[in-house]
Amino acid sequence: MSRAEAPDAHSDNRSDDRFGAHPDGPPGTPPAAHPIVRARELVKTHHGEGAPVKAVRGVDLDIERGEFVAVTGPSGAGKSTLLHLLGGLQRPDSGGIWFDGTSLDSYGEAQWAVLRRRRIGIVFQFFNLVSNLTVADNVELPALLAGRGPKRARADRAELLEELGLAGKERSMPGELSGGEQQRVSVARAFVNRPLILLADEPTGNLDSQMARGVMEMLEEINAEGTTIVMVTHDSNIVNQMRRRVIEIENGQIVRDQARGVYG
Repeated sequence: MSRAEAPDAHSDNRSDDRFGAHPDGPPGTPPAAHPIVRARELVKTHHGEGAPVKAVRGVDLDIERGEFVAVTGPSGAGKSTLLHLLGGLQRPDSGGIWFDGTSLDSYGEAQWAVLRRRRIGIVFQFFNLVSNLTVADNVELPALLAGRGPKRARADRAELLEELGLAGKERSMPGELSGGEQQRVSVARAFVNRPLILLADEPTGNLDSQMARGVMEMLEEINAEGTTIVMVTHDSNIVNQMRRRVIEIENGQIVRDQARGVYG
């Protein structure tokens, strides 16, 4: 199988105006249904001071539009590495990734950066907020980088902070917020450009149970509006309450993929 061609994709001469070839089929036919994310035979090895560690070992994965998927498994299983590969934060040693039917194999960092600004939002466990920027500036920055005008960016930020229960925190600095509030700002920043998919890496990992419930309710609401979410977590309570699709990883491989699954 060629890395430039998805297993069931049809190619033609049309192209997406921003992201390259889009294999929809012959002109005049309805667009083919693509998974929002497809991965085939992904391999990633980490090289450190010791022996190389193969973190992802030949993973095949389809994520459908509108899904809320929990990626679970023990510490060191390769969950976060897989998420980072899907978001272009790391590059695979081999294998292919497709986003909305388009192969990303030839993408450089600049193209990945545009894709993340416009279509892929990322939520980190440790928030990754810019400490010397206000809440408002942290949320507006991705909108400005994506080419939105300042007035529109401010309006979108205000609407989103209101929706996420953060109205009145615009001028606060990240260090003045609770952990739950910082994670809400992180979600707002990831969602301000209304991406097609959110990749969330242990978004409740540093929160107490009450704050974690608040963040999960927020993610559930975002998903209900149509945004696909892939969330790495080791919290069996959250997974078992969600009863959504569960992918379990061990030693860099998917060992279980179950709709409405449980963990632990």
